[in-house]
Amino acid sequence: MATFERHVDVDWKGSVMEGGGEAKAGTGAFSLPVSFPSRIGEAGGKTSPEELMAAAHAACYAMALNGALGRKQASADRTVVRATITADKGDAGIRIASSKLEVTAYGLKGLDASQFAEVAREAEGRCPVS
Repeated sequence: MATFERHVDVDWKGSVMEGGGEAKAGTGAFSLPVSFPSRIGEAGGKTSPEELMAAAHAACYAMALNGALGRKQASADRTVVRATITADKGDAGIRIASSKLEVTAYGLKGLDASQFAEVAREAEGRCPVS
């Protein structure tokens, strides 16, 4: 088994409510502004840990799904995966309540709808973020 690491650095300036930071991927793939107000209110063009978790879940699942399709000698011209993170803000802080996936496959070949649903469930078990 190959072990690998990925990292993101966040350079934060200022207080939690008025300040903000920049989340930078170690690969150089992205640099995104983050702020606390973007977590609980209007995003204002900035991202949040919850949105980044949704991105990780959607990307991971899309890879797992397309890999599972290939193992069944099936394919799709395009798959669109949406991950929606639901969080609660209470006295103890913010808590992730759930992550829900929605997937649409376009141009599916080699499977009918019920077989695709089975492959989609299988893929969830192959996504370590699920």
